[in-house]
Amino acid sequence: MLNTLQTNAGYLEQVKRQRGDPQTQLEAMELYLARSGLQVEDLDRLNIIHVTGTKGKGSTCAFTECILRSYGLKTGFFSSPHLVQVRERIRINGQPISPELFTKYFWHLYHRLEETKVDLAVVEVGIGGAYDCTNIIRKPVVCGVSSLGIDHTSLLGDTVEKIAWQKGGIFKQGVPAFTVLQPEGPLAVLRDRA
Repeated sequence: MLNTLQTNAGYLEQVKRQRGDPQTQLEAMELYLARSGLQVEDLDRLNIIHVTGTKGKGSTCAFTECILRSYGLKTGFFSSPHLVQVRERIRINGQPISPELFTKYFWHLYHRLEETKVDLAVVEVGIGGAYDCTNIIRKPVVCGVSSLGIDHTSLLGDTVEKIAWQKGGIFKQGVPAFTVLQPEGPLAVLRDRA
């Protein structure tokens, strides 16, 4: 049943129809954290690499996580959506968490990452960036944007520049931001957002 969880895009479409303001996604995430006994500040203690993009963000996250592990670092990984099983979204040192741990930690992902003392957590944005539920992360160690293109235009905008503005929403002051080669228009938007 959990393998059929709604994607972030589907949820954002629903929120857009019901409330019209994607900012409510972040507000809802703060409520979910509070219900779990956590605050946004608790996430600040994790070393997070936050990645967005239109094409290749999942691959970028997977490559990054693999490189970090090759240096002997213990890694946590969050990605959305999953390919086959929902447990694929959460990995510790390259392995999906077990069904038992997934059940135990479904609402306590933060505690799982903290408990296993990962050195870095690689977190993939679901859709966009500025209003994605993962953007509750306030202090990533680095942010990345993979290749940009036209996608989810009803949510992100109908030009690559508008989409770049959404994706650049994960950038935080004082945090290094990286991107792949982009066309000049979207690259200029990303520079402005950084």
